[in-house]
Amino acid sequence: MRTRLALTAALLLSTAALAVSAQPNWTVKQTFPVGGEGGWDYVTVDAANHRLFVTRSTHTQAIDSESGKLLGDITGLKGSHGVALVPQLNRGFITDGGGTGAIVVFDLKTYAVLGRLAALPDADGIIYDEKTDLVLAVSGDGNALLAFKPDVDLKTGTILPPIALPGAPEFLAVDGAGKAYVNLEDKNLVAVVDLHARKVIAQWPVAPGGHPVGLAIDAAHHRLFIGCRNPQKLVVMNADNGAIEAALPIGAGVDATAYVNGQAFASCRDGSLTVVGEKGGKFVAEQTVKTLEGARTMGASGHHIYLPTADLEPVAGGRPKAKPGTFKIVVVEAK
Repeated sequence: MRTRLALTAALLLSTAALAVSAQPNWTVKQTFPVGGEGGWDYVTVDAANHRLFVTRSTHTQAIDSESGKLLGDITGLKGSHGVALVPQLNRGFITDGGGTGAIVVFDLKTYAVLGRLAALPDADGIIYDEKTDLVLAVSGDGNALLAFKPDVDLKTGTILPPIALPGAPEFLAVDGAGKAYVNLEDKNLVAVVDLHARKVIAQWPVAPGGHPVGLAIDAAHHRLFIGCRNPQKLVVMNADNGAIEAALPIGAGVDATAYVNGQAFASCRDGSLTVVGEKGGKFVAEQTVKTLEGARTMGASGHHIYLPTADLEPVAGGRPKAKPGTFKIVVVEAK
């Protein structure tokens, strides 16, 4: 009897361990034809309202994440890059990096432009940090981190004085405890910013990766996931001390990383999506999903990843060019 109970207990423990370690298989579920002119950059997911916000150079599209239907189009932009959402204020914020740079504020329900805040040229990655109640954006040409309260008065308010960075930033993440981490693409570093003191407090090399662009955080386990282009690596970095915990090969032309439900992702221009998990204390590439060429950015939420791209045609001596009207969203789903 004791032997039977022991075997039963062992079987239950083994089954539980297998369930914990098992990870979903990711596959392309469908592709939404969206259309519209312009390139594309970051994708922001509004999971609560089943929406995607995708910047398209001179405009930003709001897209239904379940059907691919175009819900709204925010126009009049010069060079849009990213979108941050603050639902409690019914406000969205777009980095418009063209010209002298601006942050465009829009209504989340009507998509009407509410106002513009003067920023810096090449305003790029943007996020909202609930802990500090700050909208944070980086300026690549200005070598700066911009910060402001989301309830800023759009007639009289301004962005706080820029926080100087020791290089050209690309994207950023926050730990929910008052720190921001910023990729410095030209310096092969991650800068750590104390948002309360408003200054850089550390600089950490990303080697053996280089040219860091994508950045995501697992705040609970204090890890950063950094997408590097040269060499092509997904670097796992300790968010407490900058120690490199892993560096895994990925495809060419990474532009975004994500961390969802215990797995990290790197989306690449060559049409590959690398899925990374942790097994036995080590990070391993669990899967490479074939998406479409040009699908270099993504938005991730729950069991879905959304990657924008278009039909591409080769250009002599340069990047492939998108065919007019072929913009689409590739939907990857966990099974």
